[in-house]
Amino acid sequence: MKQDVPPAASSPRSTLDDEQRLSAVACLNDPVRQQLFELLRSSEAGQGLSRDDCVDSLGLPRSTVRAQLDRLVEERLVHVEFHELGERNGPGSGRPSKLYFIAQEEVTASFPPRHYDLAARLLAAAVQRSIDGSEDIESALSQVAHAEGRRMGEQAGGIHAVLAGAGYDPQDDGRGGTIMANCPFHRLSAEHAGVVCSLNGALLGGALEGCGDSEHELAPDHEISHCCARLVPRN
Repeated sequence: MKQDVPPAASSPRSTLDDEQRLSAVACLNDPVRQQLFELLRSSEAGQGLSRDDCVDSLGLPRSTVRAQLDRLVEERLVHVEFHELGERNGPGSGRPSKLYFIAQEEVTASFPPRHYDLAARLLAAAVQRSIDGSEDIESALSQVAHAEGRRMGEQAGGIHAVLAGAGYDPQDDGRGGTIMANCPFHRLSAEHAGVVCSLNGALLGGALEGCGDSEHELAPDHEISHCCARLVPRN
């Protein structure tokens, strides 16, 4: 027997938009909700937990657990299902148990979006290339990033599509060029500016080549852009 639950909580894995991700991240700043979320995430695969399970595991008041589970459901981090748990006696017997399941395994949010996964993949590939071929790491990173940029350019077909898709937040500079209002590797660039700027330059150079753009070129401009690169008309 299964009862209906509200649509927002009924999907085992929901998709959140940017505003919802921010709200979810804020929700998990509460230590009790964070404990509940981690408890549900660490439960056996496919096995939800009841409210009593959570109370027993965390030693928290039942009213607190109920309120915070409801908030996690509201934020679409957790969804509810009703399951029969076999023979039971006493009060409540015959009614399905309300079980809580994780709906979002990982919650991240940033405005504009960051792409640290891309940076990590390129850096790892560069290190592997350097080890395998005795190539210095700077050259290896340049080659790997350029090849990836070329692939992205060929796939997107236009440099501005590449920039938007990769999180650079491209904006017209009013002089025929394009500034990058966002660095998709911002946190890395704060501590490793040289590495990130080198990666950016090679990646975007490859993207220009991949999409066959002969009208633009890269020019560094730290004063008007939050990123270390800027597109300018080719002379």
